[in-house]
Amino acid sequence: MQKLRIRGGKRLVGTVRASGAKNAALPIIASALLTDEEVVLSNVPDLADVRTMGRLLEGMGVRFERIDGESVRICADNVTGTEAPYELVKTMRASVLVLGPLVSRFGKARVSLPGGCSIGARPVDQHIKALKAMGACVEIDHGYMDATASRLKGARIVTDMVTVTGTENIMMAAALADGVTVIENAAREPEVVDLAECLNAMGARVHGAGTPQIVIEGVEKLHGCRHSVIADRIETGTFLCAAMVTRGDVTVTHAAPETLEAVISKLREAGAVIDIDGTSIRVRMQSRPTAVDVRTVPHPGFPTDMQAQLMALDAVSQGSGRIVETIFENRFMHVPELQRMGADIHVDGHTAVVRGVEQLEGANVMATDLRASACLVIAALAAQGETVIDRIYHLDRGYEHIEEKLSKLGADIERIA
Repeated sequence: MQKLRIRGGKRLVGTVRASGAKNAALPIIASALLTDEEVVLSNVPDLADVRTMGRLLEGMGVRFERIDGESVRICADNVTGTEAPYELVKTMRASVLVLGPLVSRFGKARVSLPGGCSIGARPVDQHIKALKAMGACVEIDHGYMDATASRLKGARIVTDMVTVTGTENIMMAAALADGVTVIENAAREPEVVDLAECLNAMGARVHGAGTPQIVIEGVEKLHGCRHSVIADRIETGTFLCAAMVTRGDVTVTHAAPETLEAVISKLREAGAVIDIDGTSIRVRMQSRPTAVDVRTVPHPGFPTDMQAQLMALDAVSQGSGRIVETIFENRFMHVPELQRMGADIHVDGHTAVVRGVEQLEGANVMATDLRASACLVIAALAAQGETVIDRIYHLDRGYEHIEEKLSKLGADIERIA
């Protein structure tokens, strides 16, 4: 099993390019099931999750190929199956995103229930509720969702909670439905907006993405398109935090600053000098950061996917910060690993109080999930001595060639067996 070895204390300086967003690429790839014409996507990151989604579609007879370093070509003109098996869904919960497109275009889908998730419960009941409201018959059979419908009907759907994948699945299901679908309490994340833009490029009629109400006018048929995936705001935020803990000077290019307003505000509060020029974000940090408080909430608030990275920043800051996690109940699993490195953190339920220390110490640590992995990388960059991070397959799910990018900025980091 591969690991990362990081020798901390190196100041990060230079320029790094933001990759395309994993959380935008996955639903957009799934949306290619809605048409029998070719869909070409650019700025698609080379990640384990993207490859898993590709294998899932290929198992259905879809042609999926990477045509250069950042683009993929997808054609679902000869779909031979409509099942998403447990063997793939268990490795990536986003596989559930094929449910809506399959039922909408083919009138049937058999998709494995995702099962457990290390960071907390992420039920698919809102997906099922929406499909039923649109006229589908959905049954749970031996761990699978079996959904059938002659043609989905437009409906008004009020979700019980803000759900990103739920909103995306409903949007895709509604694209080919008969009539108008209205999603109330819709997720407002930039990745939802990016999916809407791709669907509209395919001939869909999606209005209001980025607001709590999305309206989809169903159409008879969608066509192929070309679309560029939005920049990964979480990867961008991770690099900004890494620069800050090393008191560096880093510019992230090809970014989407408008998607990171809550994060940038907190980093400035912590003492960073941040300049934005179009799609470039430059962060400079010359002294020790100041600890900040943060509460995770759905977009446009502070994202739960940046909580762990912010905790690593607080761990080496002056003063103490209070971090409240409101999205996932088990998203403090990185705390014991940070404590192994000398961090002073006390957890009480959904709240962590982080008292900054002068210096973290290198240690052997273990990643427990994707964003926890990024947190440990940031902490290791700031630590004295050598840190070895185990189970980095989590990291490879969401960060494209992170050791290469950090090395170019001056980090002493390498992948080892």
